[in-house]
Amino acid sequence: MGNLVSVVVSCPHCKSSLMDSGHLLHNKPSIKLNVRCEEQDGVIHLCSVYGCYEHESDINIPEDAVAEFYCPHCNQPLTTTETCATCGAPVIVLILDIGGKIAVCSRKGCSKHYVAFEDIGSVLRKFYDEYGF
Repeated sequence: MGNLVSVVVSCPHCKSSLMDSGHLLHNKPSIKLNVRCEEQDGVIHLCSVYGCYEHESDINIPEDAVAEFYCPHCNQPLTTTETCATCGAPVIVLILDIGGKIAVCSRKGCSKHYVAFEDIGSVLRKFYDEYGF
């Protein structure tokens, strides 16, 4: 996977970090969330590498199923009123530590996501400092 760009995120409600350094995916801390799908509750670890859709969960989430995601600290829902432009499923939003947000579709198998920065200039400086591009 070449030069991996990993995001660091927190809960939009309680501001707690969602990063789990004890559970690595691609040698990077994963994003730990509570998940609910088809009346099953569990934990999901999302890969923090931008553009990677790998994840590990302790419940079965069928392909094309829409899951509900919650903060593991405050248990508030992460779903917004925004819907995916590709499939119409609810979008979840996480706060980026460098300023801004990342939005991800809640449907398994949909690869629609985007990043929105608060101040692109400062974000680019941090990015170049960290990754040396």
